[in-house]
Amino acid sequence: MKKILVTGGAGFIGSHLISYLLKQNNHVTCIDSLYSGSKSNILNYKKNKNFVFIKKDVTKKINGKYDFIYNLACPASPIHYQKNPIYTFKSNIYGAINVLENAYKNNCTVLHTSTSEVYGDPLQHPQKETYYGNVSCTGPRSCYDEGKRAAESIFFDYKRLYNTKIKIIRIFNTYGPNMQIHDGRVISNFIFQCLKNKNITIYGDGMQTRSFCYVDDLIKGIIKYSYISDFTGPINLGNPKELKIIDIAKKIKKITLSKSQIVYKKMPIHDPKKRKPNINLAKKILKWEPKISLEVGLIKTIKYFSQIID
Repeated sequence: MKKILVTGGAGFIGSHLISYLLKQNNHVTCIDSLYSGSKSNILNYKKNKNFVFIKKDVTKKINGKYDFIYNLACPASPIHYQKNPIYTFKSNIYGAINVLENAYKNNCTVLHTSTSEVYGDPLQHPQKETYYGNVSCTGPRSCYDEGKRAAESIFFDYKRLYNTKIKIIRIFNTYGPNMQIHDGRVISNFIFQCLKNKNITIYGDGMQTRSFCYVDDLIKGIIKYSYISDFTGPINLGNPKELKIIDIAKKIKKITLSKSQIVYKKMPIHDPKKRKPNINLAKKILKWEPKISLEVGLIKTIKYFSQIID
């Protein structure tokens, strides 16, 4: 039985990762400040003798000895990370240093979840891991974008200086159960608005694109990467099927049989116009690619939202 630490484990992706790890008979410690995570996401695990929850901020020193660390702690939706941008930056930087210090002292591997936001509003399409990005270091998104870029830098510095065992993944847009209703992300926004028959809000003209990966597919990619011992990354994990935002809105409206109307608002500054991962590296190294179609994933996610929305 492995002792595993998951920081940010009460969040959307972290809670799904913990579910998988517990099913594989691991002992899992979850650290989460609950700043953007939710206790309801981990409620089902509390009776499991192999699960421990510690309410703690990742910006504080991390104690304990673990066989493997997954670092997911950071506000990830614009509403959350722009609420307190300085805290977001600290979560990225101090959080990275704290998990790395623990991993270095205990000679364990730490997997860091970075993001496609390191590519900013990309000029290369689709985005390869070798692309340096097109990121504003002064805009309202920079606390997250640059925070994640800086965290990657710190991870590689620890590897170069101390030979710390690291892995870095760059997660593209992901969706599924355990997303928060009002987190401001495209899928959660559209589903909530459709289920409540409210106006569907599209920022810009709806022609901007995203590529959405269902959370179960993402977790399989993360786990596969965990077992690869000789590859540091970074590596893209996401769904390469690119869709226009307007088409996603129409699809969700159709599935939910909603009476909602689509309305358009001004595009936020520095919001990416295109986003699509090149996953050739994941296919080659991990033998991984997404399997769950958008329609199947949306049906599962809509079912979850319909159960928690009043």
